[in-house]
Amino acid sequence: MRLLIAFFAGFFILTAQSHSEQLIESYGAFIGDDDLYNSKGARLSHAWQIIRQDRANYHRFGRSQPGDEGDNYFSSIDNRAALENMVRRGSMSSDAARRIEAGYVQIFVDIYGEGNRIDYINVSVGQ
Repeated sequence: MRLLIAFFAGFFILTAQSHSEQLIESYGAFIGDDDLYNSKGARLSHAWQIIRQDRANYHRFGRSQPGDEGDNYFSSIDNRAALENMVRRGSMSSDAARRIEAGYVQIFVDIYGEGNRIDYINVSVGQ
């Protein structure tokens, strides 16, 4: 009986947490040549690194291409540094990751959290 009560208590806590988070912001970006390489010219190998570089290019270096949209969250270097963990807590299909790593793809990013706290991002790619 205690196990059953603990199970339902945990279930309701997780359900309450997931419903309290909301979509904070969404943006689109085109992953082009500049996004595939870091600031020292090394080729990036993981999708989250490429997304992070895209945001650094947009916010820090003023480099963008058609399809890039602004966002209010990743202008901060600290927020860009947390991007890997936000992707891990969110969702991105393995197909989306492969396409981002190959480049020349439009991505869509949804940023979720509550108030000023961002918990995770979901990443998808265009057709």
